[in-house]
Amino acid sequence: MPNTFGHLFRITTFGESHGPAVGVVVDGCPARLKLSAADIQPDLDRRRPGQSHLVTSRQEADCVSILSGVFEGKTLGSPIALMVRNDDSRSEAYEEIRTKFRPSHADFTYQAKYGWRDWRGGGRASARESVGRVAAGSIARKWLREKYRIEALAYVKRVQHIEAEVDPQRVTLAQVEASPMRCPVVAAAKRMERLVQAVKTEGDSVGGVIECVLRGVPPGWGEPVFDKLTADFGKALLSIPAAKGFEVGSGFGGTYLRGSEQNDLFEMSGGRLRTRTNRSGGIQGGISNGEDILLRVAFKPTATIMRKQRTVDIHGKSAVLEPKGRHDPCVLPRAVPIVEAMALLVLMDHALRQRAVSGWMSSARR
Repeated sequence: MPNTFGHLFRITTFGESHGPAVGVVVDGCPARLKLSAADIQPDLDRRRPGQSHLVTSRQEADCVSILSGVFEGKTLGSPIALMVRNDDSRSEAYEEIRTKFRPSHADFTYQAKYGWRDWRGGGRASARESVGRVAAGSIARKWLREKYRIEALAYVKRVQHIEAEVDPQRVTLAQVEASPMRCPVVAAAKRMERLVQAVKTEGDSVGGVIECVLRGVPPGWGEPVFDKLTADFGKALLSIPAAKGFEVGSGFGGTYLRGSEQNDLFEMSGGRLRTRTNRSGGIQGGISNGEDILLRVAFKPTATIMRKQRTVDIHGKSAVLEPKGRHDPCVLPRAVPIVEAMALLVLMDHALRQRAVSGWMSSARR
């Protein structure tokens, strides 16, 4: 199922960018979790378009409706359907790409795969699809926080060449949300904002890196071979539109170190086994070790830019594309809650898998 993610906690997103609505069906959520639209809306507000001068001017309230799976304010254990209506699509701005392929976009590849595509705003390839991911991630966030006190916090680490020095152990949501750039370091955030605004004025775009810290994850989550936490995080985060790279812990930087420098040495601290450093990023052998999990995702510059570009049409003839519509000059600020959501969905799935294993082990000991 190409639109479904997860094993025990499964989500299926639906809808196109300029269709009547987008949303998600969540299956596998445990029963009796207190849940309302108010638990989901804050994350959707952080993802929605039109929230600042740095992002697309498309105006969508993104108000979520819970259609099923909740009764008297609690989850039933049955599928939860969440829907958000599209109110400001303006499909006429995309008329030109009905017959032309946008460079570095999914227009051609969707046409090659299906022989047919929704050219209005990119259809399923649009980041509008991520509404369902974020809504589902809010459910996972609430359950994981209440059961394990787990916290997920992402932020913009770098935009093009401007990088912020952030302490993942101490960064707070208030610091992240203090800037429309969602960079928690004030000086760096201001420089990033100026860069994105200048690029927007030029009709161009930039990319960068989002970092995400997951706090409070117990040791022992994850599977030892194909479903390693690292592998599942990689699949989840690289499925986000415009994501082009992923790393955990020291990541590619660790390749410059020797083993004696990279290794995280163990010690007893506060009555439990800890590591003195965390270059592993909280995961060893594909399984959580109890330290903070640290992830990073690289995002390319937005493919659609407000400049003329050479391309070809659906008949293979040369053409010039003069894009219209409303687009993000930098996807990073709005991608922050999407990164959190996908990381939380992976953790939720592995939490339920570990709970099943623990239950089986307890039964076996009797």
